[in-house]
Amino acid sequence: MAGKNIKVLLVEDNPGDVFLLQEFLKEVTTVVVDLIRVVRLSEALNYLAKEIFDVILLDLSLPDGQGLETFVITHNHAKATPIIVLTGIDDETLAIRAMQEGAQDYLLKGQVTGDLLVRSMRYAIERQRADNALRQSEERFRVALKNSPIFVYNQDMELRYTWVYNPSDGLTVEEMLGKQDLDIIPVEDAQHLITIKRGVLTTGIGTREEVSITIKDTTRYYDLTVEPLRNESQEVVGVTCASIDISERQAALRERKLAEEKIREQAALLDVTTDAICVRDLNNQILFWNKGAETVFGWQATEACGKNASKLLFDEPSPEIEAALLQVLSKGKWQGELTKLTKVGKEILVASRWSLVCDEQGKPKSILTVDTDITEKKLLEAQLFRAQRLESIGTLASGIAHDLNNILTPILAGAQLLPLKFPNIDERTRHLLEILEINAKRGADLVKQVLSFARGVEGKHITLQLRHLIVEVAKILKETFPKFIEVSTDVPQDLWMVFGDSTQLHQVLMNLCVNARDAIPSSGSLSISAENLLIDENYARMNLEAKQGPYTVITVLDTGVGIHREILDRIFEPFFTTKDVGQGTGLGLSTVLGIIKSHRGFVNVYSEPGNGTSFKVYLPAVEGMETITPEELPPQRGHGELILVVDDEVAIQEITRTSLEAHNYKTLIASDGMEAIALYAQYRDKISAVLMDIMLPSLDGLTAIRTLRKINPQVRIIASSGLTSDNKLSAVAAIGVNTFLSKPYTVNELLLSLQKVLS
Repeated sequence: MAGKNIKVLLVEDNPGDVFLLQEFLKEVTTVVVDLIRVVRLSEALNYLAKEIFDVILLDLSLPDGQGLETFVITHNHAKATPIIVLTGIDDETLAIRAMQEGAQDYLLKGQVTGDLLVRSMRYAIERQRADNALRQSEERFRVALKNSPIFVYNQDMELRYTWVYNPSDGLTVEEMLGKQDLDIIPVEDAQHLITIKRGVLTTGIGTREEVSITIKDTTRYYDLTVEPLRNESQEVVGVTCASIDISERQAALRERKLAEEKIREQAALLDVTTDAICVRDLNNQILFWNKGAETVFGWQATEACGKNASKLLFDEPSPEIEAALLQVLSKGKWQGELTKLTKVGKEILVASRWSLVCDEQGKPKSILTVDTDITEKKLLEAQLFRAQRLESIGTLASGIAHDLNNILTPILAGAQLLPLKFPNIDERTRHLLEILEINAKRGADLVKQVLSFARGVEGKHITLQLRHLIVEVAKILKETFPKFIEVSTDVPQDLWMVFGDSTQLHQVLMNLCVNARDAIPSSGSLSISAENLLIDENYARMNLEAKQGPYTVITVLDTGVGIHREILDRIFEPFFTTKDVGQGTGLGLSTVLGIIKSHRGFVNVYSEPGNGTSFKVYLPAVEGMETITPEELPPQRGHGELILVVDDEVAIQEITRTSLEAHNYKTLIASDGMEAIALYAQYRDKISAVLMDIMLPSLDGLTAIRTLRKINPQVRIIASSGLTSDNKLSAVAAIGVNTFLSKPYTVNELLLSLQKVLS
């Protein structure tokens, strides 16, 4: 619906709320909202009688209508138009009742933004359309069944009737529900039906047969279809049946009709399936060959029909094929896995199902074969089982190592602390404590070996200068990537060295860059940068995988489509991919993570849909650096200034509060934009600066910053985010933010940023 007009009827008597909504909608550029406003319910009903609207925004408190009754009246006058209840009353019971009565959404005025309102209207329109289509479909289905001679019903595992529609033989729905066939029809006929249905329950394969039922010396014939009824877990929980009375048809006409119906089913259904479906006579000559068979085996129908199936699909006769043929002739069905040949001689593995087809006299006349190509599935299953086994072993090893660490930590600490607590102990006791400490350390070293195993086998590690590796990768990218992708690098000459495997780190960079390339649909840029980072305690507490000390950080930043928040946490899972089938295995990022963990590093990813993605790879730096580590500026202490910290992560709130208060600052904490605005309005004369996260729930950081600017144009603001793309920095700069602080940040970086804005 992006780019189209939305015609909206706003039923609202509060001018202030109307003005605020109009201001919010002005900020939305993706759609044009044609807003018609009325203040009374009666006016709204007049409009609805003569005009059609895309959506209705309805306040429940009007001069001539109050509460849920207001919604009910409006909904009855415009059942096909979605209604969004927009009110200042935070009443969950009222919200639930309104939704039960048919409201598409329920929004509180104090929590509404332009984007949220437009998004809610779009969703409401789409849901209303879907509801209307579903109702029309259900009505067509009901009318079709009502006017047809088909008797349909469901039965549970005990073959008791659980749902009945359009019953025959003069029976009523009430007479059938909860009963079995033996309760309502003669025993012999009931036993025949039970045998058919039990067969479907046992095999899970549907069947279609002509059955007869004799009541009071009158025999009637039915065309009966029985299919397994499955639950959400694909478990068979009963049968679903459709029965048509064909008693008036002559035998010849019935046979021809059934044949024609099978042909129509084959034409309409079999040719759209990806399964290979083949019908062959008892001499193994192919009679029918669907499009799925053409795709799977490569032979066209004109080439396959009339040919011997065994000579066409098998290299040589095998006992397995002979056994399958004997079983299908004796029992009517066979299924299993077979290796068959394609036209080009390639071997593929198929899941094959054979069914015997009989004529009206019950004599076998042909064999129906359904083949599903499972070659790739089997390969993936083998990879998955191997990965699961390795993961299970690694998890077990990690769990043991974790428990051992918990046991050894107090032992080692006690062995080191006791000599300090009792300095005058005798020499023998001191020697015993030294033995205890030495053996605890040996145990700790053993734990490290277990953890090394759990993280995977490491390659040959040497001291590396990543600058050369980045230059080499960039050269490859510029020569192989599409010309519409601009590749750039930014690597300092004094980049610190790392200890690692050159081949594995090269693979990490290539995997990240290939993913970035696939995320850029047309034109865009890909940059690889590196920097030195000295991680302090504050930074390490923000990221549990980090440790204090020097790190070399590689950043791969693209301007692609970005990653949605709901799948961001899953991107490192083995075999998880959003790419189309055949375009990705889902192993690239899991490989990246495994390699970096084996180098004792970690990976952070920041992304926003439409604004690109940034992967940051942190590797511990080692001695042997080309230049001296730049000196850290001394931390700057505050003078009791009050800082408003706005972040939705509790851990970051607490760490930032502790860091600031330890350096003589005072803090106020807000978890979202709305709370930040409220706190600033209350303490604006006392707050010296605001540290604002850009990505916040309810009200995003950029909108909150704009609002704070309206309250106080001189407010000092430090914007913070994990994604430092050009688009994000431009947006931050455009609204007058004093400085930008990239996450995760050290105490020194935080204090320097505060010093910059406060001075």
